[in-house]
Amino acid sequence: MAAIAGARALAVAALLCAAVAAATAQQASNVRATYHLYNPAENGWDLNRVGAYCATWDASKPPAWRQQYGWTAFCGPTGPRGQASCGQCVRVTNRGTSASTTARVVDQCSNGGLDLDLETVFKKIDTDGRGYQMGHLDVDYQFVVC
Repeated sequence: MAAIAGARALAVAALLCAAVAAATAQQASNVRATYHLYNPAENGWDLNRVGAYCATWDASKPPAWRQQYGWTAFCGPTGPRGQASCGQCVRVTNRGTSASTTARVVDQCSNGGLDLDLETVFKKIDTDGRGYQMGHLDVDYQFVVC
């Protein structure tokens, strides 16, 4: 009986370690974030109209879902890729000012980080304007439940 209890405790510990490892893989520090002109409000929050990669899966989501968070493309060093990233949310924090916001992944990118919508995400965390002047921000991100 003690052996069974010990085996169960070991299995639970292994699962907890796996969960921590998975959570750790869902975040990154000191990542470059550029800005993109999705202009979701001007485009009716329509993923098809802006040619977003995730439109295939998420364009039919209700307007309230598409408008709940600002938009970003994701190609960061860690986290889900392709379709698996679509609709996920990331908490993005400007390393220079500590300003942060949550954004929804609606697209892919190729810059190795994030491509934040200028109006709904980038400007919210570029509180000192330096990111706009440089053309990018250095950010930390973490996938969060949305």
